Amino acid sequence: MRAVIQRVSEASVTIGGNVVGRIATGLLVLVGVEAGDTPADADWLAGKVAQMRIFPDDAGKMNRSVTDAAGGLLVISQFTLIASTAKGNRPSFIEAARPEEAVPLYERFLVAVESQAGRRPERGVFAADMKVALVNDGPVTIVVDSRRRE
Repeated sequence: MRAVIQRVSEASVTIGGNVVGRIATGLLVLVGVEAGDTPADADWLAGKVAQMRIFPDDAGKMNRSVTDAAGGLLVISQFTLIASTAKGNRPSFIEAARPEEAVPLYERFLVAVESQAGRRPERGVFAADMKVALVNDGPVTIVVDSRRRE
């Protein structure tokens, strides 16, 4: 599983003109599921998101997690994170998990991040056409991949 974690001062997701998720200060997390990912990948990635120290402490150093900062979480499924761009100019999504594999892992990630962060994440709708708005704070953007744990 792969996540793009963005520290935001605000973020929202809109579907069909209706806002379905919104946070103030916190993390916008885009999550992609790769074919062959496991529940252990979802749990590990959720721990990374919940514990990632990218919020400033009193000295201005990135030393606090989203939990420490009492921030919100907005989690959006995004299969395009698994794109391969090795050949040509059209991305290939062949390595992205099919919905029957991806949906349970995305849902497991949501449950695990809620448990570890101590707050229910706002969320988009799997496979919906979503409009995501954000104000990246910093900017701070971190990419984490469960297959690259070293």
